[in-house]
Amino acid sequence: MKRALGPALKILALRMPALAIPVLAIPTLLFSGTMRAADAPVVVTSIKPIHSLVSAIMQGVGEPELIVDGAASPHTYHLKPSNARALQDAKVIFWVGPGLEAFLEKPLQALGRDASIAALDDAPGLVKLPFREGGAFEPHDDAPEHESASGQHDEADAAHDADPGHASDHDHDRDHDHDTFDTHLWLDPMNAKAMAAMITTTLVAADPANALTYQGNAKALDDKLDALDTEIKGMVAPVKDKPFIVFHDAYQYFEHRYGIRVAGSITVSPETIPGAERVSEIHRKVGELGATCVFAEPQFEPRLVNVVIEGTRAKSGVLDPEAATLKAGPDLYFNLMRGIANSMKDCLSSA
Repeated sequence: MKRALGPALKILALRMPALAIPVLAIPTLLFSGTMRAADAPVVVTSIKPIHSLVSAIMQGVGEPELIVDGAASPHTYHLKPSNARALQDAKVIFWVGPGLEAFLEKPLQALGRDASIAALDDAPGLVKLPFREGGAFEPHDDAPEHESASGQHDEADAAHDADPGHASDHDHDRDHDHDTFDTHLWLDPMNAKAMAAMITTTLVAADPANALTYQGNAKALDDKLDALDTEIKGMVAPVKDKPFIVFHDAYQYFEHRYGIRVAGSITVSPETIPGAERVSEIHRKVGELGATCVFAEPQFEPRLVNVVIEGTRAKSGVLDPEAATLKAGPDLYFNLMRGIANSMKDCLSSA
């Protein structure tokens, strides 16, 4: 004979099916969430400007890891154990190339053997400018050369618009000498567009399941870079004819794109502290050229700038070509470029 359920047991029995559904659903939700995270490839980037471009293209899929974080500079960086582990786990690695991140060349060979490694100084459509000799170089007064550089960009833009997947046909054999050109390539938004195209092609090849997301993000990024280019032209136009001195010669892509007048640099390479003779040479140059501003950089010794401007009418400012003071992320590249333009405009217009 069956015993009748008491009132309390009846209520519990009625509730059990409803309780069982969410309990069973929880592992399923956790599992599917884990699978979504696992779908994103492990992507590692070298420096903040490159990390920013990759982050913009990967939005909605995942976040790339960054090696040279904080206020560190690729010119003086030493690889950390955590960086080595990231390289070993990576499916895709983006860097500019050995001309900039020399500290990465051997670790990539040893630790990145299972990854797809993209050196963005190989991106099709890049305009590359040769290194300038000496710190106190003359300002650019050869308009045809500047127009030629812009013309190369226009041709690259047209090719990019005609063939969005052109980077996939690029021969990645590294057949050029990295000591022959300036590696601060990202300081021209049109070079950033060329690198973004190579980033997109590399990500699509490594992770075809998310190809549409990468390609859609890349198109949005291209449009934003075009708008940024127009914005910066307007920002620096009123001061572009005023000469100034920079800490190291990192700005000639910005200079060529926007026709500004960098009169010289305190040091050719930030790894090398300039001697007394070099500093005296730049000090004289400030007076001779009537340079209105001398710009320091946040990672390096500002005292040299104070020595250079001592006894002159020049003012000091700060430029941050490697985004040392900026938070990493998809907006960093735009903040970096606007920051340089604003610093130049503010210092030069008040001088």
